Amino acid sequence: MKSLLNPKFSALSSKASPFPLFSLPSQPTPPFSFRSNSRRIPNRLLRLNPPPFSSNNFTCTNQNRSLQTEPSPPSSGEIHVIVGPMFAGKTTSLLRRIQLETANGRNVAVIKSSKDTRYGLDSIVTHDGAKLPCWALANLSSFKQKFGIDAYEKLDVIGIDEAQFFDDLYEFCRQAADDDGKTVIVSGLDGNYMRRSFGSVIDIIPLADSVTKLTATCEICKRPASFTLRKTQDKQIELIGGVDVYMPVCRQHYVSGQVAVEAARHVLQSHKLECGSYT
Repeated sequence: MKSLLNPKFSALSSKASPFPLFSLPSQPTPPFSFRSNSRRIPNRLLRLNPPPFSSNNFTCTNQNRSLQTEPSPPSSGEIHVIVGPMFAGKTTSLLRRIQLETANGRNVAVIKSSKDTRYGLDSIVTHDGAKLPCWALANLSSFKQKFGIDAYEKLDVIGIDEAQFFDDLYEFCRQAADDDGKTVIVSGLDGNYMRRSFGSVIDIIPLADSVTKLTATCEICKRPASFTLRKTQDKQIELIGGVDVYMPVCRQHYVSGQVAVEAARHVLQSHKLECGSYT
């Protein structure tokens, strides 16, 4: 059979072409071997598959991302309540605590009810004459706006004196401590002259971290006094006054004093009736 290839360019031709298509090595080619070359290619260059998926890496990345994007919650606040009868040193204890917080470098503000005008509106004053500047407010809910939002955010401690006069005491203390991380120190009467709860002071005791019950000195026997006796015949619950209206007494002299007050009241009423019958 006649070949279709040109013998001059046929790779099967026994005669070499003057311009060979393939350059043959001068030495015989070693047999093919599976042994690797002495110069190894680094494994990192041979790694064609991606590294295995790690759920741990993914979780940590998400956690780090969430820590960076979510704001940290405010520090936990506190509520401390100081109660007792009149002349027990409640305001003095509040002032002492506020001064201690100030000495520790904390930002403080003091509030009192605008109803208490005995010693002026711009200060809380003890019966011994010690003073501290304060905010006189009709209600506590207006404090944040009047004090200033930015200034309020920097506050650490809020003191409240004569707390029995604030109707919104519970909600203010709860929000200040629970939501805003403030330390709130409350001073006020726990009972009125009839030994019944006064205002909302008793209501915040379930919120409190600590409750301090102070006693005064009975004006009659000098024993510890836990109650306030009203000397006058007035019946209104909120009657702001000092030693001219109230006196601290023990249990024994509260009971006997109430009897004396009631007797005096009946005498006065009967005297008025008699005077009216002659007119």
